[in-house]
Amino acid sequence: MIKRFIYFISCFAILIFWSSCRNDFVFSPSNGNLEFAKDTVYLDTVFSNIGSSTYNLKVYNRSDDDIVIPIIQLENGVNSFYRMNVDGTTGLEGAQEGKFFENVELLANDSLFIFIETTIDFATLPSLENQFLYTDKILFDSGSDQQDVDLVTLVKDAVFIYPNRDEDTGIIETLTFDVDGDGTPDDTTLQGRFLEDDELTFTNEKPYVIYGYAGVDEGETLVMEPGTRVHFHANSGIIVTNNATLQINGELSDDLDELEKEVILEGDRLETLYTDIPGQWGTIWLFDGSANNTINYATIKNATIGVLSEFNDDAPNDKLTITNSQIYNSSAFGILGRATSIRAENVVINNSGQSSFAGTLGGKYNFTHCTIANYWNSSFRQFPALLINDFAIDDNNITFTNTTEANFINCIIYGNDNPEFLLEDQGDDFSFKFTNCLLRLNPNLFNTGNYDIDDMTLYDNNIFNENPDFIDPFENLMRIGEDSGANGNALSLVPIGSDLLATPRNSTAPDIGAYESVPFED
Repeated sequence: MIKRFIYFISCFAILIFWSSCRNDFVFSPSNGNLEFAKDTVYLDTVFSNIGSSTYNLKVYNRSDDDIVIPIIQLENGVNSFYRMNVDGTTGLEGAQEGKFFENVELLANDSLFIFIETTIDFATLPSLENQFLYTDKILFDSGSDQQDVDLVTLVKDAVFIYPNRDEDTGIIETLTFDVDGDGTPDDTTLQGRFLEDDELTFTNEKPYVIYGYAGVDEGETLVMEPGTRVHFHANSGIIVTNNATLQINGELSDDLDELEKEVILEGDRLETLYTDIPGQWGTIWLFDGSANNTINYATIKNATIGVLSEFNDDAPNDKLTITNSQIYNSSAFGILGRATSIRAENVVINNSGQSSFAGTLGGKYNFTHCTIANYWNSSFRQFPALLINDFAIDDNNITFTNTTEANFINCIIYGNDNPEFLLEDQGDDFSFKFTNCLLRLNPNLFNTGNYDIDDMTLYDNNIFNENPDFIDPFENLMRIGEDSGANGNALSLVPIGSDLLATPRNSTAPDIGAYESVPFED
């Protein structure tokens, strides 16, 4: 008891002493001597009517006096598209909320944070172009003591495609189509709507922003012209239904940095922070019954599954033909095939949370001069870069198998794990062959099960475990150097053709993979 009393008296004495050392927080008006962490806050690029990320500005009082800032406000006042939060407060209520703050206190040698966001309606801006540089200022104090920090945002106009919302119930429209193949439309829980006839050609005039799933209805074809830009909101994508077709018609670009003729599909967050974040949107879903889908010169990035192709492995034509394209940063699979048929050439797939390419439940897969790599380092991944199997197990633990035919010619299959390809079969018709490929395979697996590398009917003239010498696979820079194990070791094909960048392949000793090798600068 005595100890508790002594402790109480000690604490009380400390508080009294500390208080006596203060000047009771006497605040003086600021005199224009605030310092700022930056003189301009750039809020990157946003689409019309889509909110930005939150940015911050740190404001310093370097003096030995406690000060009060009489006014912090936006120069454009209540008409500004910016909004602020000053150290956790939103300022005055009503129209000035987030725009105007009075008597903001700041202790000596202390700092405060201002958080800034924006949502801009492009239609209200004085511009006839498809983008506009919107600016404002944060003003501190007034008169001769006034200081300011610039705010800058690039806002882009876009074509928005989104499902309808019932005004009374708030329920968002969902897709209705024949899911089970019985010829009768089925209700689904997939939010989205089917594209109208006048929406079935995407051009390069404006970017497209898709909320939910944009459906391509039976018998229709969605065409994406060279230079098209498509941005998907979270949990959004494209679904191509029975007897419908997707044609992505990109072309080789003149500027390999701008990719002005390539078709690019990615998320709708344009801030630099989101440039390489996986899983920002859903997938390009080639549903059961869709046919003759083609993808040429496209970059598909930051999806959950880049392309999901399902069934129709017995169709007369390949369900998907993909050429001269790149798929990066998929949180699950770059391409996932289920009992389907895919033909690929000059395709690069890298950095996937599971497999970069998975052909499951059988199917027909023919890949030539492709780079199937996986240098995922964001989390543990369960599967290698390449997965091929011929079965699926249902909820009742019943196994279904299907015919499998998989051929890989002049392909790099590599990554930061070992092995980087897995071949699983439970059926009686599982055929595969690797020809002139650079493969990563743990030597302990040599000549076991499906890895009998001496069987030339399965493995013909391949190279194992030699460095592919990518520029930087963790940054998706997948060109190879002259020291690559792939250099000069591909099978010469007729016609010999060109690589992903239209570089003619060496007619006698072409390189394995999607790229011809280049000398690296020191």
